[in-house]
Amino acid sequence: MKVSIRRRALVTNGVLTVLLLGGAGLVYAQLGTDRAAGETAVRTVTASRGSVTASVSASGAVESARARALSFGTSGTVEKIYVKAGDKVAKGDILARLDDTAAQENLAAAKAAYDSAVADGTDTAQLYAAYIKARNAYRQAQRTVAATVIKAPFKGTVTAVNGSVGGQSTGGTGAGGDQAAGGFIELADTTKLRLVGTFTESDAGRLKKGQQATITFDALPGVTATGKVTQIEPVAATSDNVVRYPVTITFTKVPEQVRLGQTATVEVVVGRAENVVTVPSTAVSTSGGQTTVTVLRDGRQVRTPVEVGVQGAALTEIVSGVSEGEQIVPPSTPTGGTGSGPDGRRFGGGFPGGGRR
Repeated sequence: MKVSIRRRALVTNGVLTVLLLGGAGLVYAQLGTDRAAGETAVRTVTASRGSVTASVSASGAVESARARALSFGTSGTVEKIYVKAGDKVAKGDILARLDDTAAQENLAAAKAAYDSAVADGTDTAQLYAAYIKARNAYRQAQRTVAATVIKAPFKGTVTAVNGSVGGQSTGGTGAGGDQAAGGFIELADTTKLRLVGTFTESDAGRLKKGQQATITFDALPGVTATGKVTQIEPVAATSDNVVRYPVTITFTKVPEQVRLGQTATVEVVVGRAENVVTVPSTAVSTSGGQTTVTVLRDGRQVRTPVEVGVQGAALTEIVSGVSEGEQIVPPSTPTGGTGSGPDGRRFGGGFPGGGRR
């Protein structure tokens, strides 16, 4: 009986020992797996051949490249306004006029004096002087009559009327005392549009007259206009300690939906390279005047100096230092995400704490 009890005790202890050893192994394996999940996976991208485009951008408001603030050239009472904001007019159209009764009377008197001076002749110095005086007065009276009318100097659209019938014009300074400084009538050629954007100091240095631009509009999704750089101001405007240069972009194609004053973003292509070796721009770094990328060679990450060409937002041209087909190591990504290894296989993240894998 004692032998049986002892034998059962030995068997039980053996089973417990096996279970304990197995549990320890499972815990060790679990800990090792969880530790590996915290490490950084090496993922690579291939240096490939393609195209690189570099561009700079700025925002601004659409304005007319040809606009005028028109005012009367003499004082008087506004008698008639023939247009309103939004009206389209042709060159030479009369837009508004003053009561010209007094101006016409002065013109008639000046004409009579001039005719008399002409009849008297210019045989003597006194007669010649009288003739010149009468001629000049007549011409001035003609100019005054002409100044009582505002005419369109070019074909365009009336953008504002800053006065009313019965108001007083003081000769180019206002009407009714409340005319905007821009003029009695404001006229713009809506077929000739432009945008003035302010570019940072570094971006402005990459711009040149004649460069092509693409213009998009906040209020018009899907609508795109084209333009070109026509003016780069030589004097900067500094705001919040940031140096910016005003640059004029003139539209070369104006979509029908575009209106004056709309907010727009202009993107100017400043560099383009075709059929070149490219790597992601995020994989390129510069320090101490040296530009490098990390290349995976024989399983080792090698920091390699490179010469770059056109640098775009997504891709950068590699002139030398890396060849097409080489494996580039971009900034590291934790294995909690998903990436690809040197052989192109995908890596998936694990679940902490021994969950499903």
